[in-house]
This record gives sequence, C-alpha cells and structure tokens, in this order.
Amino acid sequence: MTKTIKIAPVRKSITVKATQARAFEVFTAGMSQWWPGATHTTLKSPFKDAIVEPFAGGRWYHIGVDGSQAETGKVLAWEPPGRLLLAWQLDHNWTYRPELLTEIEIKFIAEGTGTTRVELEHRLLERAGEKEGDIIRTAIDAPGGWGGLLAAYAAYASQSQ
Repeated sequence: MTKTIKIAPVRKSITVKATQARAFEVFTAGMSQWWPGATHTTLKSPFKDAIVEPFAGGRWYHIGVDGSQAETGKVLAWEPPGRLLLAWQLDHNWTYRPELLTEIEIKFIAEGTGTTRVELEHRLLERAGEKEGDIIRTAIDAPGGWGGLLAAYAAYASQSQ
C-alpha cells in the first residue's frame, strides 16, 4: 500500500500601502526591485533581474549580470489585479527540476483606498517527496522565506507609489 503524505502549506499575509493594481504590478513586473537577488537565486553570476512573464504559461526566472538565466518556475494563472498562480520548480537543494511543480498562489485583495491585503499560499510541497518537501517547507517558512520576502515587497510597494 502506498503511503499518502500531506505537507501543510505555508501561508503568509501582509497589508500593502498600494492600490490593488499597483500591488499586483510591483509583485510581478517590479520583482527585480524587491527580490533579494544576492541571497535568493540559483544563478552562478551576480543577480540582475527577476522576470515573471505576464501570461499563463509564461516563465518565472532570474537573469544574471552576464546574461545567464536560472529558471524558478512558470506562470500557471495570470489574473490581474486580483490573483497570480506560480509554479515553483526548485527542489530542496534549490535546483530547478522541470518535472517538479509546487504552487504559489498570491491573492491581492483591495481593502480600502490605497490599501491591499496580499495573501500568499505555497502548497503541494509533498510533490517533492516527504523528506525533501519538509526541507523546503522549513526554509520557505523561516524568517528569510516568504515572510521576509513579503516584508521586502511591501516596503518597496509602499514607498514606490
């Protein structure tokens, strides 16, 4: 009998001082401005840009100063300004694996004039395997994981109005 594993998703939420459309734009088209490329990339070259192509089926990747590219995943759903669904295709060693697909769903919820709540859920970590999925979950739920990334994003989005 095959053992079914389930790893709890990582859920984070933050309020951004930006309109819903601006919050979505900064998260996607502005990712290079807030993503910590010095520490959060698989590039061999120094980080230059983070790209999220603006359509379902698009790529999500980093570009190095030497022009090299490192895949992170792909865009599964592009629904501005309210929702983005990304495939995360990095394993527990932060190596791109095209056959691995965990999901990151980001919802942008307008809360009032110029304020948006951003809810992120990184799920289906069990697809990496029980041990490997637990390693990924621990890393992305740590202070330097999604919570820290969302804080950097919110700070940039709030000041870049």
